[in-house]
Amino acid sequence: MTSDSVLPYPDTKTVGHADFYFATNATFRFIKQRHGIEGLRRYWQDIGREYYRPVSERWSKNGVAEYWRAFFAAEPSAQVQVHESPDEVRLEVKICPLIRHLREHGREIVPEICQHCYFVSEAIAQPAGLAVRVCGGNGSCTQRFMKNHAALEPQNLEDIATAS
Repeated sequence: MTSDSVLPYPDTKTVGHADFYFATNATFRFIKQRHGIEGLRRYWQDIGREYYRPVSERWSKNGVAEYWRAFFAAEPSAQVQVHESPDEVRLEVKICPLIRHLREHGREIVPEICQHCYFVSEAIAQPAGLAVRVCGGNGSCTQRFMKNHAALEPQNLEDIATAS
């Protein structure tokens, strides 16, 4: 991660290219077909732990809101509000750019694709002492990032909608 970027990758363009979502969806489908849903979830967790390690380090220093603002600013067609309070950072995803692009192009969406937001983000959050809870999906959701504590209920995967 470059020192002037809150994202884990250097990039010179202001907005990414939406066709990357085709590759993401296809990769998730391939892994699910070969290794089942549990294998796909392990893949997502590995991405969060390994690739996003620099993000986790930044999150441990209160960089959650800053990261998400930069992330969604670079995502084509995203409509996301980032709310920051002393207790949590909340993302209100009004239009998920990934779901929108796949639908606009008639792609069959991996039904569990919205779970990747939970599994990847939770793997990033844990080393930073944070927890993530996701509610909704299938094009819009709420994601909450807060201090992890014993009284926090575990994520109920049924709270994350399947995509279609």
